[in-house]
Amino acid sequence: MPPTTVSHPGLSHGETHRSIAVPKGGPFWRRLGAYMGPGFLVAVGYMDPGNWATDIAGGSAFGYTLLSVVLLSNLMAIVLQALSARLGIAAGLDLAQACRAYCSRPVSFALWVLAEIAIIACDLAEVLGTAIALKLLFGIDLVWGVMLTALDVFLILALQRYGFRKLEAFIVALLLIIAGCFAFELFHAAPDMGAVMAGLVPTSGIVTDPAKLYLAIGILGATVMPHNLYLHSSIVQTRAFEDKREAVTLATIDSTVALGLAFFINAAILVVAAATFHTAGRTDVAEIDEAYRLLSPMMGVGAASVVFAVALLASGQNSTVTGTLAGQIVMEGFLNLRLPLWARRMVTRLIAIVPAVFVVAATGDTGATKLLVLSQVVLSLQLPFAVVPLVAFTARRSIMGEFASAMWLRVLAWTITAVIIALNVTLLWGMI
Repeated sequence: MPPTTVSHPGLSHGETHRSIAVPKGGPFWRRLGAYMGPGFLVAVGYMDPGNWATDIAGGSAFGYTLLSVVLLSNLMAIVLQALSARLGIAAGLDLAQACRAYCSRPVSFALWVLAEIAIIACDLAEVLGTAIALKLLFGIDLVWGVMLTALDVFLILALQRYGFRKLEAFIVALLLIIAGCFAFELFHAAPDMGAVMAGLVPTSGIVTDPAKLYLAIGILGATVMPHNLYLHSSIVQTRAFEDKREAVTLATIDSTVALGLAFFINAAILVVAAATFHTAGRTDVAEIDEAYRLLSPMMGVGAASVVFAVALLASGQNSTVTGTLAGQIVMEGFLNLRLPLWARRMVTRLIAIVPAVFVVAATGDTGATKLLVLSQVVLSLQLPFAVVPLVAFTARRSIMGEFASAMWLRVLAWTITAVIIALNVTLLWGMI
């Protein structure tokens, strides 16, 4: 990817760039606290409604088998998000800006188009997930629920007015609600812990069985999300750091802890589905609304279904916030074009709403869940086009200086990239 001559890119996420103070001394925990936040915004994308559809389908159909895919996806995500944070801190560029600065114009344009497709696929999952939650909790028709999701742009605008730190606090609060809901579900599902531990070990059947492979790649697409790589490399620059080395270390701790929480939630969704549905012989449960209806009677806990739907609604709203930020970063970074946040949100959401309304109106709830899973497979197919530039840029000393990836990290990152590409090629071959 030869460099091209471009004007110096603007500040990433300009209105909040270096807006959050970082203590220059004092105890370690206080300095770490100043960096905690961006990782949790990124972690939201790892537990959005798209994850729910793939995890429920995987747990009910194959028990704990695909738990190893959730674990491996999460470990890959930890490495890739650490590289993303390193790029933003060391190079002072988000991934979109780096692509614009160091790729030829045709390549940069193609990467922008693919990034936008990924954001639309992600937004489609958020639209459908939120609409399903509204139906389950309040009985709102699915088509009307899809259209109501257009109004959440006002939630984003309201949050933005109070500063980036408040936005982070809102996200963390919703994450804690989701985690609490699934701790409740896990306690009452009472899974076989021996089987859970065995499920964390990969088996060859995941690759050789087309049905398992399709869901495994869906889980990968739902876990390692392309837009999060763009998002993270930008929002780490909200900290007014002076010591880059400390900033890289603390930002990596932030994202690793946050993704640990994401793993707990994703694993919990699959484990609850496996313990409740698969062990009872209900291997056909794939729809979120079907899981909602069956949880309470099969678990024997009246509140189980409501708690499940509350967590889904919180997940959809959380994903809405971070999806908007990622869309803004991608458009500004690739095109050097700034749109008002409400305009960017409405454009992305309307593009997602049109296919969602069409599919839901034509096929009902079953079509909605299939579209959710398909959106995650689309995300997985887009993933290499974000990962390859990220790994390549962070390995280049001319961009990263002393923070260029060490040899062991380069080998690990390229191995992860090869696994992602190999899984995608396998999926495409199977579909053909």
